[in-house]
Amino acid sequence: MDAIEALTTRVSVGRLTQPAPSVQQRELIFKAALRAADHGCLRPWRFLVIEADGLSRLGDVFLKSAKLNDPQLSAAKSERYLNMPARAPMIVVAISRNQLHDKVPVMEQEMAVAASVQNMITAAHALGVGAYWRSGAIASSAVVKTDLGVAESETIVGFIYMGTADMTLKKVPDLSVGDFFTAWSEPIANG
Repeated sequence: MDAIEALTTRVSVGRLTQPAPSVQQRELIFKAALRAADHGCLRPWRFLVIEADGLSRLGDVFLKSAKLNDPQLSAAKSERYLNMPARAPMIVVAISRNQLHDKVPVMEQEMAVAASVQNMITAAHALGVGAYWRSGAIASSAVVKTDLGVAESETIVGFIYMGTADMTLKKVPDLSVGDFFTAWSEPIANG
């Protein structure tokens, strides 16, 4: 698949199964991550690759975090948190190593890591690997950060679930470019 086709046909694949990406696929997916736009060439990213027994341990971490937020968590919701990582044979945790820099604020460093994630999921699609990106409250949980060894100064940008698609891929939405892009020619008067 060429680059334009990968960029214009990528969709999230919410149901994944074994196998995880092969060694060769991982190498290409991970190399794509390292080519993201990166103001100042800070390389603000680092990644944790979690699979096999690590997935069940990650489920324990998710459940621990959820129970701290809601001590009366129902059995059904507890089971849901425990099994979240089992939705894929491999999860990559994308972490922004936020650095103090005169010209590159933390927000730009986090955006660079987000761009690296987008590169990974697009590369995965191009290679026939199913992938989706999760974030939300679990990514900002102090418990999750601590148990994964994420420093206080770092940010979890997301959890990238990868594996083999266990579903028919969603149809790419037919969005009109004109609905989102307009020409700008002069400043808008204020007041």
